[in-house]
Amino acid sequence: MKVLVFNGSPKRNASDTMYMTRAFLEGMNSENNLDIKTIDVIDKNIQFCRGCFVCKRNGGSCVIKDDMKEILNEILCSDIIVWSFPLYCYGMPANLKVLVDRTMPLSSMAMEKVGEHYEHISEHDFSNKRYIMICGCGFPSSKNNFEAMIAQFKLMFGEEHSTIITVTESPLFNEKEALPVTEPFLEVMKEAGRQYVSSGEISPDILGRINTPMIPEEIYTQIANSTNS
Repeated sequence: MKVLVFNGSPKRNASDTMYMTRAFLEGMNSENNLDIKTIDVIDKNIQFCRGCFVCKRNGGSCVIKDDMKEILNEILCSDIIVWSFPLYCYGMPANLKVLVDRTMPLSSMAMEKVGEHYEHISEHDFSNKRYIMICGCGFPSSKNNFEAMIAQFKLMFGEEHSTIITVTESPLFNEKEALPVTEPFLEVMKEAGRQYVSSGEISPDILGRINTPMIPEEIYTQIANSTNS
């Protein structure tokens, strides 16, 4: 099984979210020897989509010659695609959004109605691919923060094939003083990875623990405010 990881954080390995993603992947790999490839999107040469639609008229070949051709091939060859990124302005970071925009060659100009909305018809069979979103944010509460990104992810990849993990207080993972709360949390992420690779889903209990703030909201806010003042 091949797993492709897009690290959408501009901070590369120092990404708060990648701490969680690495733990999740470790859990997955403990149950099944996986072929895992991580792409740090910030290091790739990915130009903006020009909206010319040439790719949709000539069999999926983009006129822009950059790193996207290789990335599209990686997407097509992967069984599971993990999108790991911090929440920026209620969405994904700009460098990752550029990559998403450039996946246009994977579908044709023709469209069809799927459920209550229309989609471009895919040029490939994506029916067996699965998608995971691991997204962290610096706020202590998920309410009115992740909703827009969750909706976008489901629309892009379909609710049936999507697994979504959102985590608040993610800057704690880069703080040594927070190890007493972050280390147990990362063990929960490992268990989530084990469950996912074994059954294709994560139990409500584990998701509930992931969605529970590591420290009380009020204390986290006080620490964050004192650190940034």
